[in-house]
Amino acid sequence: MTGACDVFLRCMGGVQRLVVEGKQAGAAADAAVELLHALDRQLSRFRPTSELCRLNADPRAAVPASAILRQMVAAALDAAQATGGLVDPTLLDPLEAAGYATSRDGVAPESLQAALAAAPTRRPATPSASAAWRNVVVDDEAGVIRRPPGLRLDSGGIGKGLAADLTACLLAGFDVDRYAIDCAGDLRTGGRDAWRRPFAVDVQHPLSHDIVLSTVVGAGAAATSGLDARLWRRGDGSFAHHLLDPSTGLPAWTGLVGATAFAPTAAEAEALAKGALLAGPAAAPALLERHGGVVVHDDGDVRVIEALQRARVRIPAGALAAFRGAA
Repeated sequence: MTGACDVFLRCMGGVQRLVVEGKQAGAAADAAVELLHALDRQLSRFRPTSELCRLNADPRAAVPASAILRQMVAAALDAAQATGGLVDPTLLDPLEAAGYATSRDGVAPESLQAALAAAPTRRPATPSASAAWRNVVVDDEAGVIRRPPGLRLDSGGIGKGLAADLTACLLAGFDVDRYAIDCAGDLRTGGRDAWRRPFAVDVQHPLSHDIVLSTVVGAGAAATSGLDARLWRRGDGSFAHHLLDPSTGLPAWTGLVGATAFAPTAAEAEALAKGALLAGPAAAPALLERHGGVVVHDDGDVRVIEALQRARVRIPAGALAAFRGAA
């Protein structure tokens, strides 16, 4: 190793961290920071000029879209498919109605303990009967996204996971030994030395803030979904958060307050973590058992789900080229 960079930046609704080691660490980190800011400008639902917002406002049924936006929407649809519709990218309207119409970056969340004490009876989330996400089609050959006019899409956590994965693709083109990208809780690691010198990863309890699992990730990904980071009080005094039950469009109180998933890619880990939390205590392990994970019950209990197989990274062919073509 001839150089190392540890960079913090704020975009995509939170703090991002980059750790890059190797001969070209400085140049690689600079390029990664530029990429993350560019993705934020392109995919944010809080920027009226972003391509995602323009898609949502477009009255046409088929809208020309860049390779990056098509990739984000495709990743969101993959997440919906993998979780049986629990991770639903078409819930933007009820999410805004719940009070999440503007960015909450920098806004301190309400007390999770107080929210749990006032929360309704716990029940697992279930998919929407309409399954509107099935009406969304990514047509790469025509370069368009097809969806019923008026159906708006949310980049949500999948956007952060995809950003971490695309940044990993970018860093793979530099002479670096290992790297880690943490996009506000969606972690992606890699590099030629990553398996020999893996990164230490700690999973924090959302209630006590104690470390409930310490492990290492060589070349792979991890993501955490929880109720504690985006939690607010509505005008009527009730509490709300950003993880909605697709069947009701209301914040889901499932009996879990946190879920962490490991996977080959950050987008997949994000989908599994969110899906596990929404599925609730009984169904969450089935979503996490392939690569392993952790769930935290709202009574404080922690369950570690052992992995059936070891996660390894597969960089999507052409992913970096797709970004450069859209830049």
